[in-house]
Amino acid sequence: MGALHFFRRLYINHRFFFMLMGMMLVFICAFIFPFLFDAARFLFFALLFILALDTLIVFVVGKGIDATRAMPEKLSNGDENPITVTIRNFYTFPIRVRIIDEIPFQFQIRNFNIEKKIAASSEKQFTYQLRPVERGEYSFGNLNVYVSSPLGIVSRRFTFEKGRIVPAYPSYVQLRKYDLMAFSNNLFQYGVKKIRRIGHSMEFEQIKEYTQGDDIRTLNWKATAKKNALMVNQFQDEKSQSVYMAIDKGRVMKMPFNGLSLLDYAINATLVLSNVILKKHDKAGMLTFSKKVENRVVAEKRSSQMEKILESLYNVKTDFFESDYSRLYADIRKNISHRSLILLYTNFESLDGLHRQLPYLKAISKSHLLVVIFFNNTELDAMIRQKSENIRQVYDKAIAEKFAFEKRLIVNELRKYGIHSVLTRPENLTLDTINKYLEIKARGIL
Repeated sequence: MGALHFFRRLYINHRFFFMLMGMMLVFICAFIFPFLFDAARFLFFALLFILALDTLIVFVVGKGIDATRAMPEKLSNGDENPITVTIRNFYTFPIRVRIIDEIPFQFQIRNFNIEKKIAASSEKQFTYQLRPVERGEYSFGNLNVYVSSPLGIVSRRFTFEKGRIVPAYPSYVQLRKYDLMAFSNNLFQYGVKKIRRIGHSMEFEQIKEYTQGDDIRTLNWKATAKKNALMVNQFQDEKSQSVYMAIDKGRVMKMPFNGLSLLDYAINATLVLSNVILKKHDKAGMLTFSKKVENRVVAEKRSSQMEKILESLYNVKTDFFESDYSRLYADIRKNISHRSLILLYTNFESLDGLHRQLPYLKAISKSHLLVVIFFNNTELDAMIRQKSENIRQVYDKAIAEKFAFEKRLIVNELRKYGIHSVLTRPENLTLDTINKYLEIKARGIL
């Protein structure tokens, strides 16, 4: 058993076979030039000696190295996640290591290989990135490290981190990125526009001294007369408004962009926006729908609300059916009694597709403020920008422009019935959705 374990850890490197091929050439030449035979025989025994010596050097130390794999407790879907491998060298000479990590099959990485040199009695870290494009469990296997001495004839395999399962959750990296947006007034670097307030949906907070920039329409003349200084009424935004995010998980949301489906883009945006909503003291809720309405989280602003939304988003799965908007309308009418902001993540590729669902969208917008969020087809945009070189490409480009034009017609059609819309590229979904929410808050139209 000990010998079997030894040979399972012993690997002969390419350098040995190259040297063996060179020695065989010398033997072949010895048939023509007999005086080379002694040299060839010497080289043969020298190669065997070097093989034995290198094996002894590599295996003489019981614990030659130690390695650990550090990774997040959960992976962030759609983002680059750092995986750090730390190796400690206990040998008294520099070594060359080849790291082969058994990465989950979902990534389909079949040529993973990191080769590095580590100085004697030292420690070194290596980091690589993994980008999951599906939620769920990812099973990591062994961390295999192959160690070679400066001779480089043989390698000794060490095995660490024997199996670990890590879940991939909706993008919490984006959640942290936009975490401060709810409080920051300097949002131009994110593309968030300041919106001029055209109405008042505000509650009185206090009377304070006038400072430059205050709205002169809020001057309190009685307080001004008493204090002999300009005083203004200060208002705060009306709080605790309900915001629901409705995610279409039908077949139209399985279209992939940059490896990530539209459904997962919508899920990532929902997680980030829920955090912003709660930071703005509104109530965040969500639901998903296809053949039926599921994953419902009632809009609240409790401290545990983000955790409930995160767990619900983690379990969202598509059923590849045509989405039933009549079920969505009936569920909203039954379970959301007071006026709320409803952000509907879906996708319409044509006006005909919109017209089939328009009666239900109009019915929802009568009782709630509805925002329909759908996607630009980035593949068609690339085709439109590409220069045509033959007749077929001209036809393809004309058809692509027709579909892109229909997207803009959908926006106009929704506006005709008082329904707000956001037409966005998948990679800009989170930012554009936050923009729309902040715009609605600023305009006080909810």
